[in-house]
Amino acid sequence: MPSFAAPYARALADVVAEAHLDAVDVQSQLGDFAAAWHESAGLREILLDPTFPVEEKVAILDKLNTRLQMMRQARNFIAVLIEHDRLHGFDEIVASFGREMNQRRGIHDVEITTARRLDDAERQTVEAQVAALANGRVIANFREDSSLIGGVIVRIGSTVYDGSIRGQLDRLKEQLAAS
Repeated sequence: MPSFAAPYARALADVVAEAHLDAVDVQSQLGDFAAAWHESAGLREILLDPTFPVEEKVAILDKLNTRLQMMRQARNFIAVLIEHDRLHGFDEIVASFGREMNQRRGIHDVEITTARRLDDAERQTVEAQVAALANGRVIANFREDSSLIGGVIVRIGSTVYDGSIRGQLDRLKEQLAAS
C-alpha cells in the first residue's frame, strides 16, 4: 500500500463526517468510478499520463461524472488525486477509506484462524465472542491452518490472541526450557 493512502483516506473520511454524508453512498460512488477506471485502459492511460495537462484530466473526470452522477465531495476527492498525481493509488486509498470509516463506526476487521473449517453456527458463535472481545462489531475473515491442532488465533488490528493448542504447547515448551 502506498504510504500516502492512509492520509488521503483519513482526509476523505473527515470530509464525509463533516458534511454528514452516508459513507456507504460515498464508497458506492467511488466504486462506480473504479469500475469505469478498470474497464477503460484509455481512461487510465490519459489520467495517469504526467504529460497530459491536469485541467484536461479534470475536464475528462467531469465529463465522466455526467454519467456517474457522483456527489460533489466524491468528484472533488478524485480531482484532488488527479491534481496531486495520486490516482495510481486509487484502489488502495479507497480500501483504506473503507477501513477508516469502519474504525470510526466501531467496526473491526479481524482475522480468525482455526484448525479446521467451521460450520455456519460455529462461525457465528466465534464471531460473537470476538465482537465481545473487540467491544464492537466485527468483519471476520476466516482462515484454516491444520498446524494449530485445535483452538483459534484471533488478530484484531495488531493484537493477536492465541488460543490454539499449538500456541499452548509452544508456551509450555518455553516455560520448561526456562526452568
